Amino acid sequence: MFGFKRNKDKTGLITTERGQINTPVFMPVGTAATVKALDSKDIESTKAEIILANTYHLYLRPGDKHVAKMGGVSQYMNWNKPMLTDSGGFQVFSLGQGNGGGSLVKIDELGVTFKSHLDGTTHRFTPEIAMDIQKNLGADIIMAFDECTPDKADNSYTREALDRTHRWAEQSIAQWEKNGKISAQGKAQALFGIIQGARSKDLRRESAKFICSLPFSGIALGGETIGYNMEGTLEVIEWIKDLLPADKPIYTMGLGLDPENIVKAFLAGVDMADCVAPTRLARNGALYFGELRGGKFESEFEKGRLNINGERFKGDKGVIMEGCDCYTCQSGYSRDYLRHLYRSKELSYYRLASIHNVRFMVRLSEQIRKERQKNASSS
Repeated sequence: MFGFKRNKDKTGLITTERGQINTPVFMPVGTAATVKALDSKDIESTKAEIILANTYHLYLRPGDKHVAKMGGVSQYMNWNKPMLTDSGGFQVFSLGQGNGGGSLVKIDELGVTFKSHLDGTTHRFTPEIAMDIQKNLGADIIMAFDECTPDKADNSYTREALDRTHRWAEQSIAQWEKNGKISAQGKAQALFGIIQGARSKDLRRESAKFICSLPFSGIALGGETIGYNMEGTLEVIEWIKDLLPADKPIYTMGLGLDPENIVKAFLAGVDMADCVAPTRLARNGALYFGELRGGKFESEFEKGRLNINGERFKGDKGVIMEGCDCYTCQSGYSRDYLRHLYRSKELSYYRLASIHNVRFMVRLSEQIRKERQKNASSS
């Protein structure tokens, strides 16, 4: 059971067996079936409606078949809401030739052979294998296997990679259908296709036409540019937006480094975004701060990040951000205390900081939806 309804105000609703997801939505990343430093109750407190887990990492450890025996990734991590898994392609190719790790990855027309970053053992991913792994993991939304082409790849290689991605998209659909479009736990799985083409307008448009012509449940934008280069990301969206379907959710993979990024992406028509940045930045002392005003993100701090290690916060009794409804701010933890925890490398800091950053991004998505609904009702 999967459905998507887009409203006139450009908000939307995704329906899965495990629950509904309001769009636009920011998805926290739980790489190894955990959002770093947070348990399932902590994640629930951020009001996240869906989280992402990583196929590559869960395949290597503890193993997709083991996760299946444990009831699937949702039950495994005690999360009763929707989940999405990527295909593992990005992680595999990030080790590959385009990024200086050619000895770890060998690409052929049928798939990819790679060495584990954990122990050096050799493994093989094909579209069929990626679909079977994701069937075992049991997420509500799964991703087609694709080749994540680096921006610096030449035109000839980008062309070859795009053709492979398109063939693999068709093979992913065939295996998804062969698997009955259901997980190993018997729940419905939706499959999203991924548009590639690096920084070529012609190839991006060609890919958009091809991927959107296939019976995918949703459409994603992938590639090195997406999320890492915001100017480039918005350019890619502009190139292909007239080709994107109105009746399917649009997902920018790996986007959400800074609050302003998701505001711009959602304004450009994106429905879904995910990023590891909120928890990664939190662990490194960067706490989100700012407000949505008139459709724009404003903050007194560069990139919307408060550096809790700063000398100015010594003796500061205030919470991270007044008006923030996250557990950390509502409980009254002061900037000075969080600075102390951070400088002391206390484990509790990572939890408190991560709760704030994840809730911040989820709340920003909520505010964007409310602003759209308000504008639509007053027009």
